[in-house]
Amino acid sequence: MATTPAPHPQAPPKPTWDPRDPVRPLLRPTIRIRLTLLYGGMFLIAGILLLSIIYLFTAQALSDSTSQLPFKVVNGTVQPTSAICQLPVNPTGDQLNDAVTLCLRHQSDRALDDLLRRSLFALLGLSIIAFAFGYAMAGRVLSPLGRITRTARQVAGSDLSRRIELDGPDDELKELADTFDEMLDRLERAFTAQQRFVANASHELRTPLAINRTLLEVHLSDPGAPVELQQLGKTLLATNERSEQLVEGLLLLARSDNQIIERKPVDLAEVAERGVDQVHAEAESRGVEIRGERAPAVVQGNGVLLERITLNLLQNAVRYNVPEGGWVEVTTETQHGQAVLVVSNTGPVVPAYEIDNIFEPFRRLRQDRTGSDKGVGLGLSIARSVARAHGGRIIAEPREGGGLVMRVTLPI
Repeated sequence: MATTPAPHPQAPPKPTWDPRDPVRPLLRPTIRIRLTLLYGGMFLIAGILLLSIIYLFTAQALSDSTSQLPFKVVNGTVQPTSAICQLPVNPTGDQLNDAVTLCLRHQSDRALDDLLRRSLFALLGLSIIAFAFGYAMAGRVLSPLGRITRTARQVAGSDLSRRIELDGPDDELKELADTFDEMLDRLERAFTAQQRFVANASHELRTPLAINRTLLEVHLSDPGAPVELQQLGKTLLATNERSEQLVEGLLLLARSDNQIIERKPVDLAEVAERGVDQVHAEAESRGVEIRGERAPAVVQGNGVLLERITLNLLQNAVRYNVPEGGWVEVTTETQHGQAVLVVSNTGPVVPAYEIDNIFEPFRRLRQDRTGSDKGVGLGLSIARSVARAHGGRIIAEPREGGGLVMRVTLPI
């Protein structure tokens, strides 16, 4: 039964002006105009406040200096009121003028010093207020950018249904938000088409392969079939099985390239145990010992895909090993808030410059694409895609003496 696709969220309203039109409204409330008005107004208000405070301090200093003169007249004689202002005995007119001038200069210097001290305190207070107000206003102006960033992070988690839908004037930020929403619409349609294609390809590719396998098994079950026909049937059955593995690997690789939306607690130790059980028979047939201690390491993810990582790494470690006395060590632990799965094995010496190539699809070490019956060349590519889908990574390192050390790190 065909499922009805979920309705797309309503697109945000388009701006009233065309962003591609070089002739734009002159009074369009752009971010530049808004910031100019905002910071210009703040500077004007701060200047008015500072001038008003300086005016008040100056008036107060002049009032203090004129209300308390440095001398006073008593019975027709001039007596100083400060130790700085000393008048000579029986002064002449010039001496009295010089003394009074010196006293007034001292009085004005003291008033200027007091004015400077108070102005500095006023400037410090206004600076604190200006920085606090500017920080608050900058946060208000930049809040749409924070909304855009949060939406982008949610989209990075494969939630393509999220939209910004920014309200407000048709400025540069709203233009950016509307453009981002339009891009998300296209991405959602593209991913939906990709998922539909993967589902259709899964059905179209699996069906003929399954039919071929059934027909071959039926003919091989005939005891009267010639030996040559049976040998040909076995060869075709092995080729068909290889094609099925290739199709399954490609489909899994396509699915695992995206982030995992539904996550559940998964213990890597348990996943590793299941992987060891699945390759145990093959390891015994090849004379490879599987060992290692596996401590609990619980992560949030998809158990089936995480088991695929372990199984692919173990199969590679068993198949690409030494003919005699080989071993594979599988350990799980938690380090620095992360779960770590390590699969190391004996094997041929791997050059360091070939490490990056082994994660590419259909790439093997010093082997042709179809020159090996050990797999289809997608195991490590799938493992890396699954690790990335869980927000982790996988690193390969050559082991001293031959073989590899595969380290998978996943966030807890």
